[in-house]
Amino acid sequence: MTSRKLWSWIPTLYFGQGIPYVVVMSISVIMYKKMGISNTDIALYTSWLYLPWVIKPLWSPFVDMFRTKRFWIVTLQLLIGAALAGVAFTIPLPSFFQITLAVFWLMAFSSATHDIAADGFYMLALEQHQQAAFVGVRSTFYRIAMIMGQGALVYLAGYLEMHAGSLAMAWSITFFVLAGMFLSLAIYHKFVLPYPVSDKPTVSDASHNVLKEFTSTFGSFFKKKNIGIILAFLLLYRFAEAQLVKLVTPFLLDPRIEGGLGLTTQEVGIVYGTVGVIALTLGGLLGGVVIAKRGLKFWLWIMVCAIHFPDAMFIYLSQVQPENFYFISAAVAIEQFGYGFGFTAYMLFMIMTSEGEHKTAHYAICTGFMALGMMLPGMFSGWLQDQIGYQHFFLWVMASTIPGFIIAALVKIPEEFGKKKA
Repeated sequence: MTSRKLWSWIPTLYFGQGIPYVVVMSISVIMYKKMGISNTDIALYTSWLYLPWVIKPLWSPFVDMFRTKRFWIVTLQLLIGAALAGVAFTIPLPSFFQITLAVFWLMAFSSATHDIAADGFYMLALEQHQQAAFVGVRSTFYRIAMIMGQGALVYLAGYLEMHAGSLAMAWSITFFVLAGMFLSLAIYHKFVLPYPVSDKPTVSDASHNVLKEFTSTFGSFFKKKNIGIILAFLLLYRFAEAQLVKLVTPFLLDPRIEGGLGLTTQEVGIVYGTVGVIALTLGGLLGGVVIAKRGLKFWLWIMVCAIHFPDAMFIYLSQVQPENFYFISAAVAIEQFGYGFGFTAYMLFMIMTSEGEHKTAHYAICTGFMALGMMLPGMFSGWLQDQIGYQHFFLWVMASTIPGFIIAALVKIPEEFGKKKA
């Protein structure tokens, strides 16, 4: 497949993958914070929304076994669009917190299944060197979805908070806009996605033993060489970031007397949702380019340092509480650029680990452990911050980078993996 044809669907596919994830994991946090939910409850309950991504390996083989990845992508995008509309309808209700959490969980389940199909489709349709070359592109448009979600749409919500008459109405309108955008994306993919020859169900006839196929697919992952180190890398590489990400927007929104920076919803949409995500995007794009030239092994340690050291920016922000809007934006941008650059190594590591006959299901298993690595630390992060305050919390986050360095020293990377063939 030519690069021109790849550009027609890879950007929109990963934009579509990013929207529901950023809604569930980031926009929900901002919305709940603005509507008076505590940091402890926000971190605990929104971390539980990672669960569909954690357990998706349990049903990932069925995505392989039944129907095509193309079918799953289009169908699930329609379901996610409907779920976004469901959130919009339920926000104004008296028990909005419990009801929206339930709808978010259903959206997360559909999104996690969509991720299985989309990532499998990506690996089926591209050669290995194309996968490495476009990993930055997919990461870029995933981040553009984040800009649209926690940047432009959060800014819209902040504007509507001042003009719509109520917080509930402001956020309800915002989610209606999201629903319309996502349903349009589903229609586009119905007509634009290609039909790779290898995109076909692994169960080709009714007599096939489904349970045996499932067991074989799932079990073969855990028979991989050095599986213990692989799992440790997937769980610990982002141990610090998993805690940081849950408290960044509450930190930016909380008043200064409570240790935060006292920004408005619109300002958070600019600082974290736009400037920060642009920096994240540039870091991810650069990471894909350099790995395609020199390979993952060469860049691994540089990327490990890049994802961890810039966390120190939040130590400074919490200790000094600067008022300069541009300085705050620059500090967030530095941390996010390092995260985007360093996360590229993690993505390629998952692709490397998934190589083989059942690459779609195995990649889903990797992302399940990735989600677990974000879910567990995130669950206690809000409680910990409430106990020790932002200043000590960000010091703890910096100490939490140590496991990431240790496990990076233990993984084995083939010399040429990710490098574009001459």
